[in-house]
Amino acid sequence: MTTPTPSGATPTPSRRRLLRFGAAVLPALALGAALPTAARAATAAGAATAAPTLRMPAETDRHDRTFMAWPALSSIWGNQLTAVRDDIARVAAAISCYEPVVVVARPGQAADARYWLGPGGGYGITVLEIANDDLWIRDFGPTFLTAPGAIAGLDTNFNGWGKSGTPYYQPYAEDAAVTDALLYEYGVDRVRAPFTGEGGALETDGQGTLLATASSLVNPNRNPGMSRDQVEQALKSSLGLSKVIWLPGLAGQDITDDHIDCLARFTAPGKVILDQPGPGTDRIWVDVYRQTRRILANAVDALGRPLTVTELPGPDRQSIRGKGKDFLSSYTNYYTANGAVFVPQFGDTAADGTAYAILQAAFPDRDVVQLDIDAIAGGGGGIHCATQSQPTVPPLP
Repeated sequence: MTTPTPSGATPTPSRRRLLRFGAAVLPALALGAALPTAARAATAAGAATAAPTLRMPAETDRHDRTFMAWPALSSIWGNQLTAVRDDIARVAAAISCYEPVVVVARPGQAADARYWLGPGGGYGITVLEIANDDLWIRDFGPTFLTAPGAIAGLDTNFNGWGKSGTPYYQPYAEDAAVTDALLYEYGVDRVRAPFTGEGGALETDGQGTLLATASSLVNPNRNPGMSRDQVEQALKSSLGLSKVIWLPGLAGQDITDDHIDCLARFTAPGKVILDQPGPGTDRIWVDVYRQTRRILANAVDALGRPLTVTELPGPDRQSIRGKGKDFLSSYTNYYTANGAVFVPQFGDTAADGTAYAILQAAFPDRDVVQLDIDAIAGGGGGIHCATQSQPTVPPLP
């Protein structure tokens, strides 16, 4: 893989193949359930032995870098564009103290982005000139798959969360092309998913188990005509997983149709953090939490283990700085990087402290870094939504 270039430079594309599917763009739909078999049969650099199945790794695995995106359009953010850019710069600077950060920005905005972001921490911030519309790179960026000696990027066919023709619609054509451009720049093979979705809809333990909400994936605005079983098979085949734990979620109440990354997250195999709505949260989200808690209490993972669930209480909606129906006051939308966990703080001192303590106990070997992201949260997202990790390629046996 190429290494990050100094801040302000554009990486030189590398076409080195870690996985030989025979084409840079491979429609996984054509392979269907045979994708893991194809991955096993792929060989790296002419090796005689077959490579293991490509699989979506846990976010807690080591990263080569974090990708972010520079908010581009005032038509989306209005008078909050400056504030949300400040938030993105704050998050990027914090993460760059632990691993390299690459921020995609429209060519015409790249110079401003470089000035705004600065050099970052010890690992640096690189601005890469790739056109985009918004900051939610978790959803429109590549979902990476790895195996010993191999990596590929899954293009999940971003369609703007299926919101065309609704009040939630926003431009997304540039965002939808970011995966292809990023994978080209870093010499990673692209695989097209046999489903439509977003990275924020996918939460895995790295050992074959996926958490997902039916509201965001078994939904005609992404996958018309597909049953839950068909969506599940598409997820298993393309992500190299063997178990999907379905949670109902809630459609139509936010732009994502209730992504899993604001609801339930793996902290380790068999261990789940569950978002517990704080005081003042709308009753419909409290009902989602209760449904989810019941399902997780009786669920087992791909290896047959029951799940240990830790609840992560949200702040009091009356005590936080941010206001508004779309403000995402969820600590569960945290991001794990090399050696650190990045989580919002909302101004409810007691709740912020509780969140810090719970996450520090869940990740004892990582620093817990709390950040003010009120402008990002006001747009309905969080730190996880604004980041995407490129995992380190596992070594060959």
